[in-house]
Amino acid sequence: MMVKIGDFFFRYRNALFPFVFALLFFEGTWPICNKEIVETWEMVVGILVALSGQTLRALTVGLAYIKRGGKKKQVYAERLVQSGIFAHCRNPLYLGNILILLGVGIAGNSLPFVLFGIPILLFAYATIICAEERYLEKKFGQEFKDYCKRVNRIIPNVSGIGNTIKGMEFNWKRLIVKEYATPFAWITGLSLLIMKDAYLDYGYASSKYITWSLSILILIVTSAFFTAWYLKKNKYLRLK
Repeated sequence: MMVKIGDFFFRYRNALFPFVFALLFFEGTWPICNKEIVETWEMVVGILVALSGQTLRALTVGLAYIKRGGKKKQVYAERLVQSGIFAHCRNPLYLGNILILLGVGIAGNSLPFVLFGIPILLFAYATIICAEERYLEKKFGQEFKDYCKRVNRIIPNVSGIGNTIKGMEFNWKRLIVKEYATPFAWITGLSLLIMKDAYLDYGYASSKYITWSLSILILIVTSAFFTAWYLKKNKYLRLK
């Protein structure tokens, strides 16, 4: 049952991130989190958590990218990647997504997101992982079973991760080509959310500096997004 549900979520996984993210813009906050000092610390902690998720994704893609992104919207893998961050966690990209959305949720102080978004996200990824693991076990057999014994499904084993990073060449071209959309999406979305909340809470006069600063950030991120998109589309960044 979990595998069938996982196959469904895998097929539409690209819509999962924006769907859950959209819940942040619905009104509703925790009553105990309405004080300004608490909201400030929530913002700081949330941004740090989201950045940790983005860093994890960047390291994963830059060191040893996994090509089991699917084929014809079904689980597929050419080979079993066990190097890079995959030597410390079997699903670092999903963990990165969870950390990004969790961080944005903390920063946004959104009750609907906490009550509905996080549970939906965790359930969806749990079922997707079940579907992927069934496929990988069938295709790679004992090799995958041995890999599962060595490496945790979600919680990373940080022992030796420094040596892993130092011992591999970081592929910046692949990072740009494969990952340019993710930071654009969450940084832009979170910035708009902060601008909205600041305007509603304090009015334009008191929040204009926040609005201007975040508008500049959005402009920078958007420029980077379209630059990367142009380079990718016109094949200036060729991957080996």
